Amino acid sequence: MINLIKEKRLAKKVALEAGQLLKKNFNSFDRSKGYKMKSKRQIQTWLDRAAEKIILQQIKKNFPSHHILSEEAGENQKVSDYFWIIDPLDGTTNYTMHLPAYGVSIALAYKEKIVLGVTYIPELNELTVAEKCQGAFKNGKKIKVSKKKDINKSLLTFCHGSMYDGVGRAIKLYAKFKLKALDYRQIGSAVVEFNFVATGRTEAIMLPGANLYDVAAGALIIREAGGKVTDFNNKEWTIKSRDILASNGLVHKQVLKIINEN
Repeated sequence: MINLIKEKRLAKKVALEAGQLLKKNFNSFDRSKGYKMKSKRQIQTWLDRAAEKIILQQIKKNFPSHHILSEEAGENQKVSDYFWIIDPLDGTTNYTMHLPAYGVSIALAYKEKIVLGVTYIPELNELTVAEKCQGAFKNGKKIKVSKKKDINKSLLTFCHGSMYDGVGRAIKLYAKFKLKALDYRQIGSAVVEFNFVATGRTEAIMLPGANLYDVAAGALIIREAGGKVTDFNNKEWTIKSRDILASNGLVHKQVLKIINEN
């Protein structure tokens, strides 16, 4: 077992600092300016970049040899067993709408296995931390997934990557699930949606065409909260997986069956 004391302390610190910057500017953000379109479906604001700067400066200063992937800055060229995976503002579209469902996501992999996940949801003041084989904690208190077993009584959410294929597949999933679960909806922030499964507020989140920086921290947090995380073929999710299903474990097979129905 590797020692992650310094890494965990830093991840918590920068997640809070980045989140506090986002919260400070949330109500005053002007959607008519201060952003650009990265692609047809992706918005980038000056706050995405500012929050990312807070995180990257500290990681690079303290761990200069580590490999890093961050949504806005991209991937550095370092060769290392340690791999930071960062989304400085997950839920940017929500943020520009003044919809308070957004967050910061920071994960660390060691030899391609996620070993640390930290997320912060500023508007709920929820700092969630998980370390491999050490459990998951929200604001210092241990969290667990829900105990619901029946998909018909479950709350399910979905998200998707920005690519056309992922969006199209998400639409098909919506048609399959909307009438079969208690509810099936898109919150618009994977950080929030993964956190809700880990804390027992929902039963599953599925994401076709997942971006790694959207899901890396959340995947570990749900596993450490007692849930299950696979791809859509029920193979263990890894940082190379294309799709992700994370659940309380009890509805996992039911959800997979519906996903794979013709």
